[in-house]
Parts: sequence; structure tokens; C-alpha cells
Amino acid sequence: MTDFLDDLGAAVPALRRYARALTRDDDVADDLVQDCLERALNKRALWRPTGTVQAWLFRMLINLYRNDLRSRKRRGPHIPLDAMVVEPAFAAPQPGRVALAEMARAIDRLVDEHREALLLVALEGLSYEEAAHALDIPIGTLMSRLSRARTALRSLTGETGEPRLRSVK
Repeated sequence: MTDFLDDLGAAVPALRRYARALTRDDDVADDLVQDCLERALNKRALWRPTGTVQAWLFRMLINLYRNDLRSRKRRGPHIPLDAMVVEPAFAAPQPGRVALAEMARAIDRLVDEHREALLLVALEGLSYEEAAHALDIPIGTLMSRLSRARTALRSLTGETGEPRLRSVK
């Protein structure tokens, strides 16, 4: 049991990063991670060591996120009062921040399946095998979703060139 708890504790930073990238809201992301950890502790007997605990937790987090999305769609949009501000109260962001904000908006516009796959591989650094296991899909499907996500990002950000390979130094 202590190994399982150690694995849970080690996975928390990655779960938080992934949840924040999915939700774009720190509070919602923290709630999502907490729900995931609570469910993992309650369902500990269902875990089978066919993969890593982290991949199992990512799958659980994704399922909780999808359930929350369906629930929010039924309830309708919630607009916080903070979002009703007419004039920005801060200086315009610098060009680098503008590019990051543009990329974040483009990632938000991706289809959920593509965004989930892209974030697991690009943000969390999971291998294709681990990401496919976390999403409960074949590796070929994961690779297809990643390719489509990258193509969509190039289109959404206005970069129409061919993908460039990094040079080895």
C-alpha cells in the first residue's frame, strides 16, 4: 500500500499540470486532481499493474474531466463577475506572451480528443505507449490524433510551412 501511495504522491505534479492545461482554470484543475486522487484511493483494489500508476491516474482524470464537460454543457455557461470588466487594468503583454496566448487559444480550439493526446505527449512527456494506455486507445490512433492536432495547430496559428526537424548539435 505504501508503494501505491508513494506513486500517487509522485504523480500529483503531473496531474496538476495536465488538469490545468485541460481546464485553463487553477481552481477547477485542483478540484479535478483532488477528485481523481480520492477516486484512486477508493478504487485502489481495481488497479492492475499492467501499466504505470501514473497512466491509470491520467485515464481516471480524463474520465472525470469528460464527465464534468458533459455536466457543464447541460447546465449552460457560467460567467464570473470578474470577466465582466470593460477595460483591461494592466499593460498589454509582450510579443512572447502574445505568441503563448495565441498558442493557448489554438490548443483550446482543438477537438477534445486531439487536445488530450497532444497535452499528454507534449506537456507531460509521456511516451506514445503510456499516453495511449492513459487514453485507452491503440498507439496508431494516438499517433493519428497527434498528427491531426499538430496540423490543426499549424493552421490555427497561421504557420503553413512543413514541420521542421530540430537540428542535432
